[in-house]
Amino acid sequence: MSMESLCNHFGVSQQAIDDLPTTILTAIDRANSAPDALPANDRGAMDPSTIKRLNQINRDFYRATAAEFDATRQSAWPGWERLLQSIQMPIESALDLGCGNGRFAIFLASRQRQPFRYIGIDSDPDLLTRARQQLAALPQIRFQLIQHDLVLDEPPTDAAQLTALFGLIHHVPGLARRRELLKAAAECVSPGGCLAFACWRFYEHERFRQRIIPWPEDIAVERHDFLLDWRRGKTALRYCHYVDDEEHEQLIAATGLSVIADYRADGAEGRLNRYTLLRK
Repeated sequence: MSMESLCNHFGVSQQAIDDLPTTILTAIDRANSAPDALPANDRGAMDPSTIKRLNQINRDFYRATAAEFDATRQSAWPGWERLLQSIQMPIESALDLGCGNGRFAIFLASRQRQPFRYIGIDSDPDLLTRARQQLAALPQIRFQLIQHDLVLDEPPTDAAQLTALFGLIHHVPGLARRRELLKAAAECVSPGGCLAFACWRFYEHERFRQRIIPWPEDIAVERHDFLLDWRRGKTALRYCHYVDDEEHEQLIAATGLSVIADYRADGAEGRLNRYTLLRK
């Protein structure tokens, strides 16, 4: 869409468009000229070298920010409470893909007295160390923490009553790989169990759009792929993908499971994440 068409479409002046942050104008220019601005479901699989490069951006990000990230990720997400309304409690086992510092396990332990088995998988060793320290203080959790790259390595095969993906999907490069991961996660659910995933809807909020950094010219990313800066402690960049409603439905379809709950929660406006809970 040209700048003139953009003005006509939204009924604003050229000056109003010119006053937009530089990063947004850059994104508009890229959308007008880049071949990767096709709808995500019209694209082929992302180039493996690009996947590795985007994944390395995030590996470097968590290596640099593990302490600050852990310090700001101690509280349970409000959306988790609503999740439990549709899950048969107590649970006997949970598989947490992209577990970070293990706070979902801590949340589950705070909501049931019965012991349960917990498998947490993450690629960052520092966050896994922090998870191990915290979970060791909770005797009702029989936990296993595994360092594993969910982007580059083979998908997990562990079975659990509840399989969860929180704070993970936006870090997985390539629509094809995100579909594959959701399909694999669904296969990890025990019969009668549930799969829960949430997609971070950061692009819908101005405070996150202000953090967008233009991509280098030598990398071909997909639509809704963004580079965001980090503003706590150390300076760092992270790759994040915005999953819109169209793609979210594609991810649901990839699981082959039945939806039992779908809602928005979290953040100041209560809409920062879109959750989907499915039953096998």
